[in-house]
Amino acid sequence: MTRTITYLLYRLLQALAFPLLLLYLVRRILKNRHYARRLGERFGLVPPGIKPTLPGPVWLHAVSVGEVIAAIPLIRALRTALPGTPVYVSASTLAGRAMADQKLTGLADGVFYAPLDYCFAVRRVLRRLRPALLIIMETEIWPNMMREAKRSGAGVIIVNARISDKALPRYRRHAWFFRHPLACADAVLAQDETAAGRYRMLGAPVVEVAGNLKYDFDPATARVAPDLEAWIKSSQAGQILIAASTMPPACDGDVDEDDLIIAQWPSLAAAHPDLLLILVPRRPERFASAAAKLEGAGIAFARRTALSGPSRVLLLDTIGELNGLFRFATLVFMGGTLAGRGGHNILEPAAFGVPVACGPHMENFAEIAAEFDAAGALPGLDQTNWCFAISSLLKQPGQLTAIGKTSLELANSKRGATARSIQRIRQAYDAALPRPIPPVALVPLTWLWRAGMAADRTFKRINTYVPRMPVVSVGNLALGGAGKTPLIIWLCRELSQRGLKPAVLTRGYRRSAGKAIEIFLPCSTPDVARAGEEACLILQRGSAAVAVGADRRKSLTELQKQFHPDIILLDDGFQHWPLRRTADIVLIDALDPFRGGVLPLGRSREPFSSLRRATAIVITRTSPNREYSGLLAEIRRHNPSAPIFRARTVGHPPDLGASSFGAFCGLGQPEAFRNTLNELGLSPDFLEAFPDHHHYTESEIARLKSRAPLLLTTEKDLLNVPHAARAGIHAISIDLELDDPAGLLAALNPPATRGSA
Repeated sequence: MTRTITYLLYRLLQALAFPLLLLYLVRRILKNRHYARRLGERFGLVPPGIKPTLPGPVWLHAVSVGEVIAAIPLIRALRTALPGTPVYVSASTLAGRAMADQKLTGLADGVFYAPLDYCFAVRRVLRRLRPALLIIMETEIWPNMMREAKRSGAGVIIVNARISDKALPRYRRHAWFFRHPLACADAVLAQDETAAGRYRMLGAPVVEVAGNLKYDFDPATARVAPDLEAWIKSSQAGQILIAASTMPPACDGDVDEDDLIIAQWPSLAAAHPDLLLILVPRRPERFASAAAKLEGAGIAFARRTALSGPSRVLLLDTIGELNGLFRFATLVFMGGTLAGRGGHNILEPAAFGVPVACGPHMENFAEIAAEFDAAGALPGLDQTNWCFAISSLLKQPGQLTAIGKTSLELANSKRGATARSIQRIRQAYDAALPRPIPPVALVPLTWLWRAGMAADRTFKRINTYVPRMPVVSVGNLALGGAGKTPLIIWLCRELSQRGLKPAVLTRGYRRSAGKAIEIFLPCSTPDVARAGEEACLILQRGSAAVAVGADRRKSLTELQKQFHPDIILLDDGFQHWPLRRTADIVLIDALDPFRGGVLPLGRSREPFSSLRRATAIVITRTSPNREYSGLLAEIRRHNPSAPIFRARTVGHPPDLGASSFGAFCGLGQPEAFRNTLNELGLSPDFLEAFPDHHHYTESEIARLKSRAPLLLTTEKDLLNVPHAARAGIHAISIDLELDDPAGLLAALNPPATRGSA
């Protein structure tokens, strides 16, 4: 079947199954009322605490507890590899969400339930988060999630990928189907060669062996609650046995591990009077049944959620605390290995140097188990000799020490999966180019806008004026700031230092002194109401004259009477047709290149295809640790030859001392100011964003000052603050850095510049 037919079939089946899905949800809610909490998230309603962001976050999906724990070192590494990039984590199960809420506070920017794999739900999440990368942990292959993420321009990577022996036959039967969503993955980073081969068999085009993230578990990050640690110490146990992640039967005739341990505990306790047993059922729904079984067997025990006096049995009826307890263990029995469940991760206790005993079922971790077994570091047992095997090991402390040492060496030797995964993730992140999935109803309106722009361009070009001096436009494709003013200030300074007399033509957007043409010579200090913000900022630097007026041809005529410029810079002139230009510099904001799409879908005046008119392209607000391979490829698709430059702004903050402060701005891209604050290590008590070019009132400033004694803003915003209210407000001055300054000046190529170079 073709990909299109496969997805149509999948979505048809989803539509037919939707009533059954609703009944399933009702059944889950009746069984567990907690399932009703945040139910809207499963239909794509992201929590209100997750605010819409600029394109570029990372969405990491970890289905349940194990995947969440495995993702923790990966998220920490992401914070270092992609500084300032928001990371949002989704989970599917109640336990997974609870674990994420507990473990990822302060690490992830938000946690939510993964949407059901329906297009409408997935698209809601994508439109809210606008991720540059979707990272899927282990074995979650959701066709719509992966395809819609790819359609949005995000990269897709499956990390720590594996397919268990139990699941393999099902995947193999439906390989014709799974090869289509797997084709959306930029890479599948498999745990080992066995897993890699299985993904290749399913049709994944790019499969690499990166290793098992669980090998990178750092014991130093595992914490134990003070009250729990105090209780364990008060038990005065000489030895501690942890029965970790115990499981129910997998089929009829299989063993219930809780039943087995509880039945054999009296014999084990009699043989080891100083032994403490910590029983840890794998699933929260088994906590109550385990307690009932202990009570029924007449075994005195304490519950973690209701710690009392010392006891020889502790029922750990919480999630997220097991890994911290491994440091106290003498021996760990890993659950899911007597019951036919395929086993659980033995690497966490091994990372503490604790020996681990397992039953015969380690199919889910076959290679790890084989390596530990070959090194003599995996004592085996079964349901018939469980008590005898555990007791024998506890009677041989020297052997336990040796096994624990070998386990630790094996765990340490396998580290590095996180680093290998991060390297591949960075490549996929850099190649991604997130863009909106447009509402179909607005697409025809975009066609009308583009047709209107084409007609306007044709009409105004009929009588184009050709000035006597070179004219260079500095503009962009979108509404709102992309960093034009800092670039114009930089160009004016550089041209002036080369002996030229630059001048700037600007509209004076939102100035309040009427529409009259105003001419300002270098170093003038006009009021912002007369000149507008951009003109005032340019004049403050003293390198150029500025003409302000809506009719730029008339402004140029007046400018020539008072100032004889060698070169004209046309501010925001890429869509200005009445003046012929010698060069067009087009700015693209690296933070949000597409601005949501062409009007009315978003804030772009023209599509990327208009870059074919550009003489030079400057990517602004870049980060020095990124290549922007995806953005560069998109630019080159429309303009193969124009030189491309990268620019970033460098802020110079005032000395605020140790005082607390707030921040505010009125920019077309307020996130740019937030990034500047982050880069400077400044943490305001708040950052309030106002509309672009906002003129502040004294009452607004008074309200902001009531929240913080000092305020920090941009040079542009300070111009729009009434003089009487400026006390206590400081501005961050900024300079522009370019990767190739000489190259950009050469791209302008006016005769005067060539002669003075």
